[in-house]
Amino acid sequence: MKSARAIGSVASALLCSCGFAQQRPNLILFLVDDMGWQETSVPFYQERTPLNARYHTPNMERMARQGVRFMEAYACAISSPSRCSLLSGMNAARHRVTNWTLEYDQPTDVQNGVFNVPDWHYNGIQPDTVSSDKARKNATLITALPQVLKDNGYYTIHCGKAHFGARETPGADPHTFGFDVNIAGSAIGGPASYLGTKNFGEGRFHVSGLEQYYGQDIFLTEALTQEALKTLRQHLDTSEESEERKPFFLYMSHYAIHVPYDADTRFVSHYQEPDGSGKYDSLLCAPLSEQEINHAALLEGMDKSLGDLLDFLDQRTEVRDNTIVLFMSDNGGQAIWPRQGRYNYDQNFPARGGKGSALMGGVREPMMVVWPGVTQGGTISAHRVMIEDFFPTLIEMAGISRYQTSQTIDGCSFVPALKGQHIDTGRQIIWHYPNLWTEGVEEADGYGPYSAILHGNYHLIYYWQSGHSVLYDIRHDIGETHDLKAEKPRLHKRLLRKLMRELKRMDAQLPTDNAR
Repeated sequence: MKSARAIGSVASALLCSCGFAQQRPNLILFLVDDMGWQETSVPFYQERTPLNARYHTPNMERMARQGVRFMEAYACAISSPSRCSLLSGMNAARHRVTNWTLEYDQPTDVQNGVFNVPDWHYNGIQPDTVSSDKARKNATLITALPQVLKDNGYYTIHCGKAHFGARETPGADPHTFGFDVNIAGSAIGGPASYLGTKNFGEGRFHVSGLEQYYGQDIFLTEALTQEALKTLRQHLDTSEESEERKPFFLYMSHYAIHVPYDADTRFVSHYQEPDGSGKYDSLLCAPLSEQEINHAALLEGMDKSLGDLLDFLDQRTEVRDNTIVLFMSDNGGQAIWPRQGRYNYDQNFPARGGKGSALMGGVREPMMVVWPGVTQGGTISAHRVMIEDFFPTLIEMAGISRYQTSQTIDGCSFVPALKGQHIDTGRQIIWHYPNLWTEGVEEADGYGPYSAILHGNYHLIYYWQSGHSVLYDIRHDIGETHDLKAEKPRLHKRLLRKLMRELKRMDAQLPTDNAR
């Protein structure tokens, strides 16, 4: 499906000058890195869980009271694929950025000497205006979401983690995708350090662009928040003094809660006893370890950032009443080192697996939306959402109907669900990860090269290295412990055929026959 693109900057300028553009809503997309679906005091399951009791996220609770929680929101199991889908509206099988990106022309897959990873797009997505062979090599050209918004009169701000394109490519710089402002976004997918006292780290994961905070006792999450608020304040103050009142799009994309789990000293005491030891945790049946304390504090720092943005809007009621806020995570929570507990069982409970895994713990996400005048506070939606849906949704929220993209859009707008017009509880979702993420993990926990389909209640996973497949009923078995393949052979065969047809339709890169 191809969408239509706005008629250009001339028309956009006319819309701004006649005052129509300021009626369009402001948009804030708050994206968290590596946050599991239950790593919050807001439950995203049919009942509260021990993980909900562990964490303290009062501002997520505040947002849930103001808007709608989505109980079936999904993303890819790894960062770059999700972020490229968000910016392009394409499924990962189509854009082929199926693993995380970093250095130019260098795949990031581990080598196991057995499986041959297909030639994926390890240089990431690139703006469709690039012409050099270097920029186009192993890359997908797109008309990006912020570019469409900018072409239609939006002031576009990127703050935090980008992770769209490899180093030395245009796609490493968010400006090239239509962002007017870029705060600390680059090719890196995680910070070397969250600490301003350490200048946010050294080496290839150093966070650049925040030099004014070097040497200060400030956490990265707080520095990003201060910069975002400063930029919003400047934009709104300037707009009040001019006839051109542009709506804004803020992509608040935190590095938190990605490793390393540096201690955010503002919040660690919330997870400690008076003597400094970890509080007893009912799920772990043990006191929280130092790493788990730091992880929880890192998450609470993210929640404070959300609260600071909500407070900023509350101070300007005319802005708040015309601002849509969306909350999402880019993949499942980390379920292996350095996490405490039974790996792949406790970290995303009651789901199994985590970041990098095909299981629900790797792909199910916390998601909320507050849309003044549209969403009803404290409500829950069973509408099924995939990460590429944010592209057409934000464009529809912005009231843009005439635009074009150079890529095919796979996402479906969930605006009708927010308006109560259509709730799709059986949306079919496809995942494609023919890659090798890391070492020391097993297929039994959902890791390894795979493709998967969620159709109705049934989740089929096909593992490319072994040729093995499994079938789960996630409605009745969210922990995916009971393989139904032998009990439902006809359903298994039908879903496997459907999965392969969908991969072929999207021209997904597939392993060759000699890969196993």
